[in-house]
Amino acid sequence: MIDFRAEAAALRDELIACRRDFHQYPELAFEEHRTADVVARTLHSLGLQVITGVAQTGVVALLEGAADGPTVMVRADMDALPIQEENDVPYISRHAGRMHACGHDGHMAIALGVAKLMARQRHRLAGRIKFVFQPGEEGAGGALAMLKDGVLDDPTPDVCLGLHLWQPLPTGKVGLAEGPLMSGSSTFQITVRGRGGHAAMPHTTVDPVACSGQLITALHTIVGRKMDAMAGAVVLSVTGVQTSTARHNIIPETVEIMGTFRTFNAYTSELLEQHIRDVSVSTCAAVGCVAQVRVKHLTIPLVNDAGVVERLRHAFCRVVRPGDLESHVQTMASEDFAYYIDEVPGVFFFVGTGDPAAPGYGHHHPRFTIDEASLPLGLALMSAAVAEYVLPG
Repeated sequence: MIDFRAEAAALRDELIACRRDFHQYPELAFEEHRTADVVARTLHSLGLQVITGVAQTGVVALLEGAADGPTVMVRADMDALPIQEENDVPYISRHAGRMHACGHDGHMAIALGVAKLMARQRHRLAGRIKFVFQPGEEGAGGALAMLKDGVLDDPTPDVCLGLHLWQPLPTGKVGLAEGPLMSGSSTFQITVRGRGGHAAMPHTTVDPVACSGQLITALHTIVGRKMDAMAGAVVLSVTGVQTSTARHNIIPETVEIMGTFRTFNAYTSELLEQHIRDVSVSTCAAVGCVAQVRVKHLTIPLVNDAGVVERLRHAFCRVVRPGDLESHVQTMASEDFAYYIDEVPGVFFFVGTGDPAAPGYGHHHPRFTIDEASLPLGLALMSAAVAEYVLPG
């Protein structure tokens, strides 16, 4: 039996160096050219079959075993966020206005580490491992683009695995749960159209700003007053407001309201969308404005397969203590890994990277960071998960 914890610990410095290199050169969705080149060269050096340019900048690699068996897919996301980093570290982002503020740099380092460890076991593998490095996870449709380019074909995976370094969990803890884990994510944009004019003569206008204030309040009451509290978790947030003019003496012609809503099932999402449309139209009509509502569904709920969870729980207990496995880890955050396991049984799990003694800044914050001690643990866990399917005994 391979001691993946010890194997991963031996690669600690290499993992950290790899993660920090990716961190210094963050690239946005479908612009991950340097990142993809580093990934592809590393996989080539390990003797894997590598395909580049999948969904523009994605990389797919295959590690064939010595005997036939199942195909296990391991996915890592590559894109950064349009955030100006505020951390004071030697490996701070060198690209202004771009930052790995969600842990994707660590995800790639871990996946490359899995490729290295498993390549050493090539002669023992019964099956194959398909490594997928995906662009555009942060709301840009990267998973769907990869699916369109046939990422689940030739060969088709029997199981899909993914992980997320997760700041809400302390380092050493692992989030593993069956069923709905992460919500589906949708966005809305509402144009409130009135009749603009002079701010000193508001009676001659139909004020879309005043209307928008009422509409924002009405939108935020939908979840508590129109949705069944027992029907499952729902979040709706207005996140931005912009007027067509920005002067103190002008009542604008239009106001744009934007936001997001998240649920754990498709029916609730459809119901919430209809409420948003109805409330917007009626609130605006009441004061003489007109509402135009646009909704975009970014991801579906991420639902872990119960059978795969059970096998991974068994595998993870060889790496961590059973008490370190957390099963109550649902979150309203979203992940387009959901599209892969909607097609193929799979599991997405969380690897804790937070310090409970000194809570840090959360995901997508300019000062977000990870506890790099979580990198060897993530490598050990993902390696154990893969081995559960392709390493006999």
